[in-house]
Amino acid sequence: MTDQALVESAAATPPPAPPAASPRSRRATSGARPLWLMWPNLLLLIVVIAIPFLIAVYISFIDLDQYTLRRFFSAPFVALDNYLEALATANLLHSVWISVAFSLLTTLFAAPLGILAAMALNTRFRGRALIRSAFLIPYVLPSFVTATLWRFILQPSGAGNQVLGWFGIEHTQWLIGGNAFWALVLVDVWASWPFLYMMAMAGLQNIPSELYEAADIDGATWRQKIRFVVLPQLRGQLLLGLLLSTLAHFNNFTLPFVLLGTPAPDAALTLPVNVFQTSFQVFRFGLGGAMAVISLVLMLIPAVIYLRASRLTANVGEE
Repeated sequence: MTDQALVESAAATPPPAPPAASPRSRRATSGARPLWLMWPNLLLLIVVIAIPFLIAVYISFIDLDQYTLRRFFSAPFVALDNYLEALATANLLHSVWISVAFSLLTTLFAAPLGILAAMALNTRFRGRALIRSAFLIPYVLPSFVTATLWRFILQPSGAGNQVLGWFGIEHTQWLIGGNAFWALVLVDVWASWPFLYMMAMAGLQNIPSELYEAADIDGATWRQKIRFVVLPQLRGQLLLGLLLSTLAHFNNFTLPFVLLGTPAPDAALTLPVNVFQTSFQVFRFGLGGAMAVISLVLMLIPAVIYLRASRLTANVGEE
């Protein structure tokens, strides 16, 4: 056979088919990504979240206190008694109302600050990077440090009352009584507005410059630009930021615990602090577990509503 015949024969021969992937390799990868790399994260979630949650659910159905703690697995089963007691006599509804009002007011006051700060820093000027970093200081400080700092400021002889005295306002007891709630809102607004600032800044940087140019051509004022250009483009980021911010305020324990101490004033008795006092100061672990489960259910309601609304919006957009 000549060389030309060998070349033609080789060209006519189809290349060997690649070896078929085994079922095990197909199960271990998804989109050419090895799924076994997710096992450490999954194990961590199970240890940190799933197991404590199941223990809390179990505790909520038993009569567990300082006397029956040694008989953890043989403590008396009380079914829904802990939940009924929580709703009736454990100040649960009062704490839920305080937590809802606290989280909503804090988000309501922090949102405009974050949006305005993001819009002010959306244009280029000298020193913008330094100011951007300075705006993040309240957010990156640990909650313990923030609460301790403001606890000194809001004391009767602290800097807060001294500043108010310059304007002729008498000293105020900020950390006890009815003023404790507003002190808590004030401190949390100061600590949390940079989160909404970051969310708004991320959304502003994604707005195409062509939209601003079209608005300028149409003769739009700066208020019209904000209303018809900026806010519609920021809707997705702002809704997500508002939801996450509200849930974080609702579940905030460190700030009210360190700022106001325990027992907390009734006007500022948030649900996480009430759960702590019931579990580790009154030693009603079963009742505290029931209150914690109720708190989780309350937090899941807005999250589920948001996820369903986002899915419906995405489906409408695809259609």
